[in-house]
Amino acid sequence: MPTLTKPEPAATKPRRRTASIVLPAIGLAVLLLFVGLLSYQGASAQRDAAEQQQGSQDPKGAAGEKLDMSRRIADDPTAIGSPDAPVVLVEYADYRCPFCALFSQDTLPPLVAKYVDSGDLRVEWRDLPVFGAESSAAAVAGRAAGEQGRFWEYNKAVYAIAPDRGHAELPRERLIQLAGEAGVPDLKKFEADLDSAELKAAVSKDAQEAASLGATGTPTFLVNDTPLVGAQPLATFEKAIEAALKTAGGN
Repeated sequence: MPTLTKPEPAATKPRRRTASIVLPAIGLAVLLLFVGLLSYQGASAQRDAAEQQQGSQDPKGAAGEKLDMSRRIADDPTAIGSPDAPVVLVEYADYRCPFCALFSQDTLPPLVAKYVDSGDLRVEWRDLPVFGAESSAAAVAGRAAGEQGRFWEYNKAVYAIAPDRGHAELPRERLIQLAGEAGVPDLKKFEADLDSAELKAAVSKDAQEAASLGATGTPTFLVNDTPLVGAQPLATFEKAIEAALKTAGGN
């Protein structure tokens, strides 16, 4: 008796051929799409990085002018140095910022001795409270001390108690105690000025100015129109000041 062979279904072979063609095609398409996406993301990231680098190196105002936020107000209690100094160092800072404390303790004194006392540099303070309500209250307290001619003494007293890590605790009673240590003569007036709407508005004005520049962290500096961010070494400030002096014709 002849052996019967079961015929293979007609659809079996074509189905295998279809799969062998379609699956590699789908895989290739997915691969090309993935590579294209990576290329686009890489190019986009490079453009963003280039724009950020250009902006940090050569910041411009809305009208295309380079930055110069100096005020040069005579008898400004929050500034030291001549209003006519060829270079102005503007500092945006927070009393609870540990890096601002480093600048106050280690960098500012030699800059004052070398450049402010010679008439080449003016330092102008700007309040930028970023560490909460106590930072804002301390900013007002600094200005309250300034109302009695003791702004920089108060500034130094607050930064002198900065911890090695974290942020100083500055409740209202501590602010008043520091005023006494800074030699503020009328502590009752000082305490009343802690609630001054005018002084609070002055703090807000500084913070808004910083925001208009895109400054969100402390400390941030401008040496004439050159920005510096963070607690930079003394040599970095000296280099920027010397360059600004040359540009201004100070040397």
